[in-house]
Amino acid sequence: MASHVLPKLTLKPFPEIDMRHVLVLTDDTAMLQHATHATPNLHHGYCTDDTARALIAGVLFCDLQPGGQVVGGGDSGVPDGLVVAMQRYLAFLAYAFNPETGRFRNFMEYDRSWAEEVGSEDSHARALWALGVAVHRGHIADIQDLAGKVFRDALPAVEGFEYLRPAAYALLGLHEYLRADDNNGLAVALRRTLADRLMSVWRENATDDWPWWEDQVTWGNPKLPHAMLLAGASLGREEMIDAALEALRWLLEVQTGDEGQLSIIGNRGWFVRGRQRARFDQQPIEAKGLVQACLAAALVTGDSFWVDQAQRCFGWFRGNNDVGAVMYNADTGGCQDGLGPEGAAPNQGAESTLAYVLSVLELHLYDRAQKASEDLWPYLASR
Repeated sequence: MASHVLPKLTLKPFPEIDMRHVLVLTDDTAMLQHATHATPNLHHGYCTDDTARALIAGVLFCDLQPGGQVVGGGDSGVPDGLVVAMQRYLAFLAYAFNPETGRFRNFMEYDRSWAEEVGSEDSHARALWALGVAVHRGHIADIQDLAGKVFRDALPAVEGFEYLRPAAYALLGLHEYLRADDNNGLAVALRRTLADRLMSVWRENATDDWPWWEDQVTWGNPKLPHAMLLAGASLGREEMIDAALEALRWLLEVQTGDEGQLSIIGNRGWFVRGRQRARFDQQPIEAKGLVQACLAAALVTGDSFWVDQAQRCFGWFRGNNDVGAVMYNADTGGCQDGLGPEGAAPNQGAESTLAYVLSVLELHLYDRAQKASEDLWPYLASR
């Protein structure tokens, strides 16, 4: 892959990383799912999905500190309690994994009883993603060691997964894990198998006017091109890179409003081929996914178009959206749960808050790479 100079971010003001509400939603078990306004809502308990996202946020925050310094408090730059919170997130994921089934459980009630014995494929794959990030970037040996063990124990289940999005999340986890340990034969083989599967489905379904994997565009959409882009970059598969970029460009086009704003496909009907797309309710996790995928595209290609698009998508949180609603709450550090025709939803739960925080973290990671004149993002460098 040719080297290139990374284009600069021009966001003004450049967002600061705000972990306040993440820590408010964290108790001595894990990350609470929901909030009533900014106050944790205990009735809905916990889930593997949000706790995995929280672990990624904590790990990336620490990775951004000089030298990966992770001792909280004082002059370290790490908020008091964040490292303890990361240990709790990891402990939850380790407990969520059931060795008898080889799968993660997802939903836990507030009384710490599991609501299910086997969680969704999505939650399993998101847990793998978080564990892979922790292995690669954890900076604390105890965290890296436990994360690696759970990752390896949970990896075989992926071979039997049915759906595409879990395959994409698993690919993201494999990409991270293999940056730290490229001697795991199963991980190496599964990355190739899952990448080939995404490419095969793409070839079967994509057309010039609908360059997508499915006949509808629903949720978690940016993860499909994001995962195939990273896999293609790591495996040296130009056809994967080209297809991923085509799909991502189209996904941006169909989510661009009349005034150039990001207009996310809503979950009140999604976007079915041959029909009008739904405008509401728009979810912060989709804006986050686009920010991540566009920054990855910028790092792979060196094309400033992708940096511009990442910044435009981040603008959705700042009010550059269909109704002009600011989604990030500067008073609390939280993010509103969704965007409807009347404005922002009042509550600030885990998924939405982490969507904002992870978007900011990715912008900082890109900015660090650009300032260091790195040709390729650490996520992308092949070993």
